[in-house]
Amino acid sequence: MSLKRLRAGELLALVGAVCVIVSLFEPWYEGPQGQLDAWDTFGPAIVLLMLTACAALVLVVAALTERSMALPVATIVWTVPLALAAVIAALVRLLERPDHATSLCAGAWLALAGAVTILAGAWQAMRDEHTSLYEPATPEPRPRP
Repeated sequence: MSLKRLRAGELLALVGAVCVIVSLFEPWYEGPQGQLDAWDTFGPAIVLLMLTACAALVLVVAALTERSMALPVATIVWTVPLALAAVIAALVRLLERPDHATSLCAGAWLALAGAVTILAGAWQAMRDEHTSLYEPATPEPRPRP
């Protein structure tokens, strides 16, 4: 495991995942009932944000621990559409205010910023093809029949 394997895309995805995780514990809305956080308004959008944060963390762990590029690339391929859906879900949560909320708080904005950062990081990781970070595959020669 080497931290030198982390590229800019994986680092961006990691920062986005941290933003999303922190946003889950920050207030999202202000309303007549007081401040509401993500757990008070739990729904499909929050589940999607949590799945995307987990996918970004798996992306970073796969880049750190795998010797070949197969698993990190597969993780990137799944993280991009999840992150795109999370950005849309975060935008919907900004526009649709539950329980007669009157204003938005920092948590909702932090979740949107985290989702966008995960999307940008996964997209950058997919574009970045520094194969020199991984050991070249050296298959064993098969004996002639």
